[in-house]
Amino acid sequence: MPQKKMNGQVVPQDKLDYILEAARLAPSSSGLQPFRVFVISNKELLEKIQPIAYNQSQITDASHLLVFAAWDGYSLERIEEVFNKTIAERGLPAAAMDDYKATLWGMYEPLGQEWHANHAARQAYISFGLAIGAAAEQRVDATPIEGFLPPALDELLGLKELGLKSAVILALGYRDEANDWLVNMKKVRTPKENFVTAII
Repeated sequence: MPQKKMNGQVVPQDKLDYILEAARLAPSSSGLQPFRVFVISNKELLEKIQPIAYNQSQITDASHLLVFAAWDGYSLERIEEVFNKTIAERGLPAAAMDDYKATLWGMYEPLGQEWHANHAARQAYISFGLAIGAAAEQRVDATPIEGFLPPALDELLGLKELGLKSAVILALGYRDEANDWLVNMKKVRTPKENFVTAII
């Protein structure tokens, strides 16, 4: 099937900053923000990523590629680092979040590394969704991409050494209207009556 097309036009820095700030300010479970966003515009690197993403043209035709990379797991040390920063910035007593921290780690620890990584990735998706919305506000085209090989991308970007795993990527740019087969197509989605169920 033909793919969406981007034209390589560069997204202005102020628009990119707006999108990234929306991603940064996204809510996350217990405020941990267990993910990071990598912003890639280096063409040589994008060309290396393209085969990892099944040769999708948006990878190299985009202005910027955002890689949302989640923690590979939770640890007491990681949780403490976030909470200590929160306490310092809010001017709270050092022990203010001790009970909550203990309760949270008590829940997370027995659930195992796989659950941790999946949970962290879901937090990244919240940020990812807000980035898409912010891009629409700025009239920047955004293409969500799950079609890639995470282990290969992790290796290319050195994410394992950072304790991260790639979760999802987002291509930002502008539609190539002359060559995008979808540009004049009707948007097709599940009808509201089948999609929304009101429980009163």
